[in-house]
Amino acid sequence: MSSSAGSPTGSALSSYPKERAVAEGDEQDKSSKTEEPTDKRLKSAREKGDVPSSRETGNMMSVFSLLMIVMFILPLVAGRAMTSLGQVFAGAGQVKIGQGSAGARDIGDILSMLFGEIAGWAAPIFGVMLLAALFGVLIQGETVVSSDRMKPKLSKLSPLGGLKKMFSPGALVEFAKSITKVLVIGVLALWVAKRAVTGIWQGENFLPENIPSYAAHWAGWLLSAAMVFLVPITIGDIIWKRFEWRRKLRMSLKEIRDEMKDSEGDPQIKGRRAEIARRRARQRMAQAVPTASVIVTNPTHYAVALKYEQGSDAAPVCVAKGADAVAARIRQIARENEVPIVENKPLARTLHATIEVDDTVPVEHWQAVAEIIGYVMDLRRNIRRAPPKGSVLRDDEE
Repeated sequence: MSSSAGSPTGSALSSYPKERAVAEGDEQDKSSKTEEPTDKRLKSAREKGDVPSSRETGNMMSVFSLLMIVMFILPLVAGRAMTSLGQVFAGAGQVKIGQGSAGARDIGDILSMLFGEIAGWAAPIFGVMLLAALFGVLIQGETVVSSDRMKPKLSKLSPLGGLKKMFSPGALVEFAKSITKVLVIGVLALWVAKRAVTGIWQGENFLPENIPSYAAHWAGWLLSAAMVFLVPITIGDIIWKRFEWRRKLRMSLKEIRDEMKDSEGDPQIKGRRAEIARRRARQRMAQAVPTASVIVTNPTHYAVALKYEQGSDAAPVCVAKGADAVAARIRQIARENEVPIVENKPLARTLHATIEVDDTVPVEHWQAVAEIIGYVMDLRRNIRRAPPKGSVLRDDEE
């Protein structure tokens, strides 16, 4: 019957292959992401507030703050509290409520004093807790405040998404860690309580006023043992969270290629690459010009550095060339390294336009170049003669 196609059962059956295909596609997509995330991917994740975060760090720092409070702050606070309360109770008979006798203390003054004392007791406690929380964030190495994390997302309200997270491998690991911590710390607490109670019953001179210090002693012992247990767990969790975070951000080869294509259109990256290319070209030029046999110039607009070693080179080779500022730099390096500079306007313009660095001089220019190189070689052999026609030896400083 045609009506079965529109029934709930038929709809569920028809949607099953699609959901299965989506799930299989997700698995295949995850398996294809085998490459480490690029710096751009990591930066983008941080800007969105997606950074590795360990819950164990907060738990450990909470226990640490309690330990500091019990060991160092409570003894001081308890002493001040006992002194203040003792003064209040000692003068209880002189407290004035409403209309009282002269010389009596007003209850408002007493309450103000007590509130001030309480604030003084609480300030160091809250200070330690705040510092511990800040330190717990800083030791993870990733501190980002992002507005994206604060935006409401309807996807977070999805029951299916919540179930997936609840039964995901990460959630199961967190559940196992929580159970382990509860069991271990619970056993420690029972052992400490047993030892403390035994000490009270066996103490011959145990006085009631010693109970606070006695309880603080065993509480400090319990918190210290908990810290010994939590520190390695926290360190391992921080390392694991960072590993999981990078693994979650892994990319496929296609994603890396797409990112590279997008980056090529970025003006900043283009400018950076161009600057790197120019810097490398200047470095190569500074190394190549001193090896040249002669510099042919225009004289100011163009400069072409030619190298020829008799017996090893079949023809002169261009080792550097440039126009305007680059040409001036070539001439400067040539003077610093005593490389001859010969002015030949037509030849300099032609060579600059027709050859590139590492190219040999074209056959049609061999004669003109050979005459210049021969002239330079004669100068090095102290043979004085006139330069080739159309050429001028430049030995002046510009």
